[in-house]
Amino acid sequence: MESFVYIMFRGLAIGILISAPMGPIGMLCIQRTLNKGRWPAFFTGLGAAFSDLIYCLLTGLCMSFVTDFVDTNRLILQIIGSLVLGAFAVYLFRRNPTRQLQTPSDCTNTYWTDFGSGFLLTFSNPLILFFIIGLFARFNFLLPEFRYYHYVSGYLAIFCGALLWWFAITYFVSKVRSHFNVRSLWLINRIIGAILLFMGIIGLIMGVKSFIEI
Repeated sequence: MESFVYIMFRGLAIGILISAPMGPIGMLCIQRTLNKGRWPAFFTGLGAAFSDLIYCLLTGLCMSFVTDFVDTNRLILQIIGSLVLGAFAVYLFRRNPTRQLQTPSDCTNTYWTDFGSGFLLTFSNPLILFFIIGLFARFNFLLPEFRYYHYVSGYLAIFCGALLWWFAITYFVSKVRSHFNVRSLWLINRIIGAILLFMGIIGLIMGVKSFIEI
């Protein structure tokens, strides 16, 4: 039972952190919430969540072949993962997502169209694999003692974490849409970047400290 709680908690955290950065898909969801309503934007996020889940499965399958390596070099991987998180956090902190705004289309779309556009936009960025690898290493998501049913729960938790983020962000924007300033996304990006940077620094300190004590 403790193993299920362990992997599900980390799966939720990974799912939220994968979805939280306000890149193109985040901007698209914000635009659709402001211009079309909450549910078209949520289905856009749902498509993105499916894409993220596929990349997580690909990452897990590739890393499962080197489970022994991961277990042997866990501290080194934790340090590397923390550095990746830190680098991504600095990138987010310095990035202005409002520059990616485009004029929204006036054509009528179905929820499936929203879903497909969210999926394709996210899936077209394979560089997210490096971010996922960093998160998997940072949270020790792949452990030798885990069985297949642990990973089924973990991947479902990742998907649920991503859905939780899109549900929350579309709900929030929908509630404040009459007062929402899109430029405040820059501030949101900086807050998220600061959180990731803090996590990366803590992980780096713990990893280096454990490595020195060996």
